[in-house]
Amino acid sequence: MKEDPTAEQRKEDHIELALSSQVREADQRFYYEPILASHTCGQSKLPRTFLNKKMNLPLWVSSMTGGTQWAGVINKNLAKACNEFGMGMGLGSCRSLLYDDTHLNDFKVRSLIGDQPLYANLGIAQLEEISKNAKWSSVTDLIDKLEVDGLIIHVNPFQEIAQPEGDSINRKPLETISEVLEKIDHPIIVKEVGQGMGYRSLEALLKLPLAALDFAAHGGTNFTKIELARSENPENLAPLTTVGHGALEMLKMCNRLHEELGDKVLCKELIISGGVKDFLDGYYLVESSSLPAIYGQAGAFLRHARGTYEDLRKYVETQKRGLEMAYAFLNIKDPI
Repeated sequence: MKEDPTAEQRKEDHIELALSSQVREADQRFYYEPILASHTCGQSKLPRTFLNKKMNLPLWVSSMTGGTQWAGVINKNLAKACNEFGMGMGLGSCRSLLYDDTHLNDFKVRSLIGDQPLYANLGIAQLEEISKNAKWSSVTDLIDKLEVDGLIIHVNPFQEIAQPEGDSINRKPLETISEVLEKIDHPIIVKEVGQGMGYRSLEALLKLPLAALDFAAHGGTNFTKIELARSENPENLAPLTTVGHGALEMLKMCNRLHEELGDKVLCKELIISGGVKDFLDGYYLVESSSLPAIYGQAGAFLRHARGTYEDLRKYVETQKRGLEMAYAFLNIKDPI
């Protein structure tokens, strides 16, 4: 056996760091089985088919921002990472492209993302207006010029009411979503924007032929809170930011609905997002779902996507390695 030239320094490091590296509490969600797998055993468990495309990581870049000077840099970095690591991506709000193509290049990233899932994004208020004026061609034109696979509809009544420039939602979103499904011959995803959804809303959406349901649950980036921070009197509607449903609660409701509804469930896939802090959260939630699922993050990607691509790449590589370790060595104790 060869002499280890790093042994002495490594042992000195261990001594110096030992007292400051004690962990007081173990993560009680998992059984840790260190003798039953190798470092490479989890690699084969990561790839899967989602939204009819192959993904090498069960990880989705959730919709964030659009129409700003940063959007181009952010979207291009994220698209490159999705291509390299095999992830899917939802663009930020594409509303501005309904009116002109000034910001088109900030969103047009198909050449960078390759064949990975890529979805445009419009708000429920804009789609209500499109329905009112029978301008469905504007949606299909948007999908075509961005070369995306389909459309994400974000449902955001609290955000709109908190936003100084917000739009009024005058029709039940469920009615508008149902009409979109009739008029647009492309896969449709529905999401909230940081507050999640309750049991009855989830039930209604799971019974629609959606490509997927994106949680955007309470506990992550909250766009109502963002808009209140932009308003003159943020305290007036501040209690709205505390209302909602976390990702774990939403998953429990979806699992229950899947069992209760059976063949009535037409939406077959989930993107579990909102407060998913790291790969252990992602692994736990995805593997606890009775429907095929991946997990999504927004803020974590945003923090790394505004810099160099290498910074973002290192972050995704860490997520990938962590997931490999989770799938190799961890088993969930109590399935949801």
